[in-house]
Amino acid sequence: MANIDHAPSKYMLNLLHTLPAFADEASLRLHAIVETNTHTINKYEIITESGQLKLDRVGFSSLSYPFAYGAIPMTWDLDGDPLDVEIVGVTEALIPGSLVEVRIIGLMKFDDGGEVDDKVIGVLADDKRMDHITSYHELGEYWEKETTYFWEHYKDLKKPGTCHVQGFFDVDEAVRIIHECRERYITEYLPKFQD
Repeated sequence: MANIDHAPSKYMLNLLHTLPAFADEASLRLHAIVETNTHTINKYEIITESGQLKLDRVGFSSLSYPFAYGAIPMTWDLDGDPLDVEIVGVTEALIPGSLVEVRIIGLMKFDDGGEVDDKVIGVLADDKRMDHITSYHELGEYWEKETTYFWEHYKDLKKPGTCHVQGFFDVDEAVRIIHECRERYITEYLPKFQD
């Protein structure tokens, strides 16, 4: 049974504000809440304030997500949302709203219509098929091209030419961005909601 280090409650916990970003920083394991699955055009998002899953939009094109996608708890990116994570190499559909542990393998820097919207790249930490993957480089050149193509074209029918991949980076840069987003969560997000 998976347990969370939190006292029992009769109310549903909002995991975005209950769990730390890292499940185990030394082994590069993150907590992630799955929002969107692979091979769908539906974009789901966790409502930050309440923790429920909401259909944010149906994609404007036939481009489906080539990876599972989620949010990292207790982080706040410059786009005004929790830091995103791409979960690559998923062989079995993940249930949106579920909690998974992801092992970091890199970072994609992304400009979404002028907003910084970086994406941590990871694999399921407990999937033995992914144990040999330690860097996004090991996913291959085609993976990088496919991922870039998806992000630069998924909004073309709504806002053409507004999305730009700024590059792919190693684990150290991903960890630095997570720490930066964790600090921003503490200094910018939390004060808005504390009494």
